[in-house]
Amino acid sequence: MSDQIAGLKPEPVWRYFAEIARIPRCSKNEAAMTKYILDNAKRLGLSAKTDKFGNVVVKKPASEGRGHARSIALQGHLDMVCEKNKDKVHDFSKDPIEIVRKDNVLMANGTTLGADNGIAVATNLAIMEDRSLEHGPLEFLFTVDEETGLTGASNLGGDFLESRTLINLDSEEEGALYVGCSGGGDTTGIWRIAFDSPPANSSAVHVKVAGLRGGHSGLEIDKGRGNAIKILNRVVMVLGERGARLSSIAGGNKHNAIPREAEALLLVSKKRMDRVHTIVDEFNAIARSELSTVEPDLTVSVSEVRGKKKVMKKALQKKLCQTISAIPHGVTKMSADIPDLVETSTNLAVIKTERRSLVLSTSQRSSVGSEIEEICQTVASVMELGGATVKSSDGYPGWKPNLESPILTLAKSTYKSLYGREPAVKAIHAGLECGIIGEKTPGIDMVSFGPTLEGVHSPDEKIYIDTVERYWNFLLAILKNIN
Repeated sequence: MSDQIAGLKPEPVWRYFAEIARIPRCSKNEAAMTKYILDNAKRLGLSAKTDKFGNVVVKKPASEGRGHARSIALQGHLDMVCEKNKDKVHDFSKDPIEIVRKDNVLMANGTTLGADNGIAVATNLAIMEDRSLEHGPLEFLFTVDEETGLTGASNLGGDFLESRTLINLDSEEEGALYVGCSGGGDTTGIWRIAFDSPPANSSAVHVKVAGLRGGHSGLEIDKGRGNAIKILNRVVMVLGERGARLSSIAGGNKHNAIPREAEALLLVSKKRMDRVHTIVDEFNAIARSELSTVEPDLTVSVSEVRGKKKVMKKALQKKLCQTISAIPHGVTKMSADIPDLVETSTNLAVIKTERRSLVLSTSQRSSVGSEIEEICQTVASVMELGGATVKSSDGYPGWKPNLESPILTLAKSTYKSLYGREPAVKAIHAGLECGIIGEKTPGIDMVSFGPTLEGVHSPDEKIYIDTVERYWNFLLAILKNIN
């Protein structure tokens, strides 16, 4: 057993969590995890099936005397967001996640931890294994590719599940029951690159924005955190006004994560090199002042690099910078019905310079379908005005709250009986698979909960150890009480 989890309770959950940390499971590369689930089901004598996409469902019969209870599906996703600090050497295709324990927190060493949603996978495996538990018939649904488009859930067959009650284990606040989520979609702008030769008497400089917190573009979009691409673009525009020519630009790496780092390569006149350093240093002070409370580690830096690179045509550089400046990022509307709930938002997520094109990726979310369409149209319009070719994803549905839900009623009473207080009932500004599963299985009764996680989708991801035991006991009590 890993020293980092030694002595933690519940022991089987943490044991499986540590095993999962050794298995590659980036989105769209979950084959090893699918096999791991199937192998464990076989070892435990449980029936299991998989579909051609890699989704798995395992069935466990009711414990003795509980065959009358209705069947419950426990659901989580196999994939994780694979993001690391730029200076961290780590190959997600083969290297295990290095778990680090700090008091009441588990983190990873310079990478995402994968508690989103590895804790659900570990929970399901622990329940599959334990024959002492009291429960009715159970199904364990493991979906793939949740993080890059919810495609595993989107491709579930309508008859893949038999249960008509589902508990999703992909929420991140212990003591809260989630009964609704946002839908969303992605909007991408593509510019064909046209180049000029390097300007005479010029030198190359590397401008970098780093040290931002990033985070989940649904859960942290209202925290006022800095967007590395937006910050970098401000510097590039100022330098461009003084003759700097853009060669390449890159930032962010996940459509559903707020970008933490961004960088640009520019060519500037050798005569103006001192001024370039002054401009960047001054902007570094400005940006740090603007974001000092939420981004204490922000840095904007410049360094000279060797080599002569081609530069983008001036017109393209101007259009790109103006587009990035004009595209909204962050919350566009708060809910009038649910306090503190973000209703609609947009995330300027990724920019990359490819051999022949520039690609700018964004994601939009809302709990109101018409508002998803409106914010996607807004972003697409800005991109088109900037000369980009626009591509939009099909999107995914939201999950409308049902405050009369039987599983919600049971969960509320169970939590209060265990812990002496009412749980919070919430909706979340993120895409849960419940929205898709509910659309595929009309009338299915659902609730979502989990232990407390922070910083998901970034190397700051952490899980609070003490909340896992409370979440585990709560889930087992529901399974024992359900009829």
